[in-house]
Amino acid sequence: MKSIAKKLSFLLLVSASANLLAHTALAADAPAKDKQAKQAIETRKAAFHLIATSFKPIGDSVQGKAEFNQADIQKRANRILMLTDFLEASFPESSNLGKPDTEASADIWAKKAEFDKKLKDFQEHAATLAKVSATETSATPAFKDAFSAVAKDCKGCHDNFK
Repeated sequence: MKSIAKKLSFLLLVSASANLLAHTALAADAPAKDKQAKQAIETRKAAFHLIATSFKPIGDSVQGKAEFNQADIQKRANRILMLTDFLEASFPESSNLGKPDTEASADIWAKKAEFDKKLKDFQEHAATLAKVSATETSATPAFKDAFSAVAKDCKGCHDNFK
């Protein structure tokens, strides 16, 4: 009888220890996930800020508010294209924190396939803008079309996911 009691006590101790370790690991993992979520939010905020500050001068050139400087526009378009790569990994489920941490709508995660398609379209249109900016020396119809496609992508996401 004492042998069975010892075995049960040992099993109970092992089970309790395993449970404690599991909860400790989960608790320790929570700050890491929180840190990753906040890092994803900061990354996307920075990427979107840099995209906006690169895009505005291109828009000014298209609208005739600024000189069309092909070298500068090409540099900005290439920067936008490069920054779109940061966005794919910047929307993990854990970063769905809401305000005040982020302006991102919960619809991003609720409608993930739609959001991913919009992001892919944005990346493709940014690539087209970079390509066109390498060959166009003025705000030609081809350049304006490429610019407009990116602008529509921005507006579409803002309207639906911000």
